[in-house]
Amino acid sequence: MGTMSAQMPLPLRADGARPIGEAACLTIDEDGGQVWVWGTLWWSWQAGDETGRRLAAVQLATARVARRVQIAAAFATTTTTLWRWMRDYEQDGIVGLAPARPGPKGAWKLTDEVVEQIVALDAQGATQAAIAETVGVSSFSVRQVLRSQQPAPSSTADRHEPEEVGAQELAVVPVPAPRTTERQAARFGQLVEAAPVFTQGRQLPLAGLLLALPALEATGLLEVAEQSYGKLNNGFYGLRSLLLCLVLLALLREPRAEGVTRVVPGDLGRILALDRAPEVGTIRRRLGELAERGQAGQLMAGLARHHVDTHPDAVGFVYIDGHVRAYHGTRRLPKAHVARMRISMPATLETWIGDANGDPIFAVIAPPSASTAAEIRRLLPELAELAGERTTTVVFDRGGWSPDLFAHLTAEGFDLLTYRKGTVRPEPASAFTEHVWVDERGVTHRWELADRTVRIKLSAKAAKAHGRTTIRLRQIVRRSPNGHQTPILTSRFDLSAAEIAARMFNRWRQENYFRYGRAHFALDALDSYAIVNDDPTRTVPNPAKRAARRKVNDLEHTITNGEAAAGRHRHTAAADSLAELDTTLDQVRAQLAAARQEMAAIPARIPLAQLHPDARLLDAEPKLLTHACRIAAYNTESTLARLLAPSYARAGHDARSLLREAFTLAGDLQITDGVLHVTLNPASAPRRTRALEALCDQLNDTETVYPGTDLVLRYAIKDIPGVA
Repeated sequence: MGTMSAQMPLPLRADGARPIGEAACLTIDEDGGQVWVWGTLWWSWQAGDETGRRLAAVQLATARVARRVQIAAAFATTTTTLWRWMRDYEQDGIVGLAPARPGPKGAWKLTDEVVEQIVALDAQGATQAAIAETVGVSSFSVRQVLRSQQPAPSSTADRHEPEEVGAQELAVVPVPAPRTTERQAARFGQLVEAAPVFTQGRQLPLAGLLLALPALEATGLLEVAEQSYGKLNNGFYGLRSLLLCLVLLALLREPRAEGVTRVVPGDLGRILALDRAPEVGTIRRRLGELAERGQAGQLMAGLARHHVDTHPDAVGFVYIDGHVRAYHGTRRLPKAHVARMRISMPATLETWIGDANGDPIFAVIAPPSASTAAEIRRLLPELAELAGERTTTVVFDRGGWSPDLFAHLTAEGFDLLTYRKGTVRPEPASAFTEHVWVDERGVTHRWELADRTVRIKLSAKAAKAHGRTTIRLRQIVRRSPNGHQTPILTSRFDLSAAEIAARMFNRWRQENYFRYGRAHFALDALDSYAIVNDDPTRTVPNPAKRAARRKVNDLEHTITNGEAAAGRHRHTAAADSLAELDTTLDQVRAQLAAARQEMAAIPARIPLAQLHPDARLLDAEPKLLTHACRIAAYNTESTLARLLAPSYARAGHDARSLLREAFTLAGDLQITDGVLHVTLNPASAPRRTRALEALCDQLNDTETVYPGTDLVLRYAIKDIPGVA
C-alpha cells in the first residue's frame, strides 16, 4: 500500500513584494498592483484604480487570507480604514469603495477676484476680521490667502538640508539589515563589540533621541565609564551600547531594564546604530558583569570630577541631602523613617550631592541609621578633592544640625549654610528690612530679612579639639507675610543677606530633583535583586536594653502611683493598711534598684552578628550604576532645557515637556561626506518647532561626533508646509 505525503504549497514571492501574512504578497509597479496567494495571481488592478485597490484589500480580509493588521500594513493604511472599506462594501457594493471627491462640496468662494480684493485690503492696513466681513469669507480663508502670498523665508534652504543631500531617495522606515554574522561571532566569543552601523531612511521613529547626544557627551558618562571599566567581555553589545541604551530609555521615561520591552527593538536599534536594541536579559547580564567589578564608586567619582571641570561656576555651593529609598520586597532590611510616607519601614539610605543649580553631581549609599551630620563629615575629603582651590559652601537641612560639625567644617576650610534648629528668640519687627534678589531666570524676589551675628555653643569634646567653646556665625532671619520667622545660619559674612537667603531656599531644587526623579526616572526602582552580607561588626540598638528600660519605667510608674495613693489616704485609712502599702512600696523600690543595676550592665548597642547573624543588604553596585545613567540623563535634559530658554518663552515651565516630545519625534537619517544628517519632523505647535530649530542651531555648533564613529551630527527641522 503506497503512502501519501501532504505538502503545503510554497509561498512564492517576487523580488520586492510586500508580504501579507504567510500566504500572500503584494507587488506594485507602474502598471498597477497584483495580489498573489501561494504563488498564484489572485487579484490585480490598473494604475490609478483606487476602487480596485480597495476591493483587493476587502476581498483578502473577507476571505481571511491574512490578519487585518497585516493586510492594512501591506496596503499602507490602518485597520480602521480597512474596516470602513469593508463596511462600505457591505452596504453599497463596489460603488461604496469609490473615493469621494475631496475638497468642499459647495461653490468655491476664493476666486481670483476675491483673492485680489483680500490682498488689496490687506495692503491698505485692514484687519483680517474686517477683510473677512467685507469679502464674505471666513477669517481662516483670509489668513490662508495672505500666507500663500508671502515670499518663502530665506532659511528654507537650511530647513531642507536633507533634500540637498538626496533625502528623497531614502526608503521610508527601512528594516535594519540583520547582523547575523556578527551575532554568531559574538555567540562564540569572537566579537569584542558590534561596531555602530546606521540604517539610513525617512520617517524613522525616535530619531529625536539623537538631540540628546551633545549634552550627554558633556556629562562624560561614556568617557568616564570606559576609563573605569575598560571593555566588557566579548559580546555583541558592549559598554557603549549598554550605557547609551540605558540613558536613552531614561529619556523615553522607560528607565528600567524592563522598559526596553515597551519600545520597538528596531526603532531603538537604529538610534544605537545597531539592528535592534538589547533584550531585558542582556541588559541585566551586562549590568551584573559591571557590578562584579566593583567600580561603581570610581565611576561616580569620575562623573563628579568631570562635572566640576565642566561647570566650575556651579560648585561654589554644594547641596547635601539624604534620600530614603523605600523597599517593598521580601528581604529583611534595616528600617528607616520615610518622611514622605510618615512611617518607618525597610529602606536604603542614600546621600546625594548637588551643585548650585540643583543638578546631581554624585550619590553614595549611606550606612544604615547614618545621620546627615555623620555623612557630611564622611564626605568632606571627597568634596575637598573635588573643590581643589575653590572656596566651597556646604548647604544642608536641619537634619545636619550639629555645632560640632560646624566647627569641623570651618576647621577644614569649608563654609556652611543651614537652617537653625530648636527654639530661637524671635527678632523684633524693627530688625527687618526689605531685600530684593533677581535670580538667574530674571525673576525678582522680595524678602523681609533680619541680619545679625550669633554664637553657638560647642560640646566639651569639640571645645577641647578646637580650642574654643563657641563658634561665631551669621544669622539671617526671614519673616513671611503671616509673621512666621525662618532663621538661617551661615559662616559667610562676605555675601549679601538676600543672596544667603536665595542660596538656602535653592535647596528645594534638590528636593524637586528627588520628586522629579521618582516620577520620571524611577529613582527608587529596584534595579537588581542581588544582596550582600551586612557588616557583622556594625553595632545596632540592643533589644535587651529596651526591655530593661521598659521594666524600669513600669516600676517607676508603680512607685509613683503607690506614693500618691498613700498620700491621699494617710489620714483616713487604718494604720495596718498604710503599713502594708509602705511595705509593698519598699519592695518595689528594691526591685527598681535591682532593675536599674541590671539595665546599667546591659550594653546599649551590640554587634549585628549577635542579633541577626544572617543580615543582608541590597547590593549597592547595580544601583550606583543605574544612578550614574539617570544622573547623566537628568543633567542632559537640564542642559538642553537651559539651551531652550532664550528661544522659548515658556521654558521656565514647559522646557522639559517640550524635550519629552522632541525625543519621540520621527525624522530622517542620512550620511554624506562624514556627516550624519538628522532632520526631524515638526513639533506639535509652531512655537515649539521654532524653539527646536534654535536648539538645533546651538547643537550644530558643538560639532558632536556620534560615539564610536567619525560621523559629525548635524541637526535640522523639516519645514512646515504653508508656514512662513
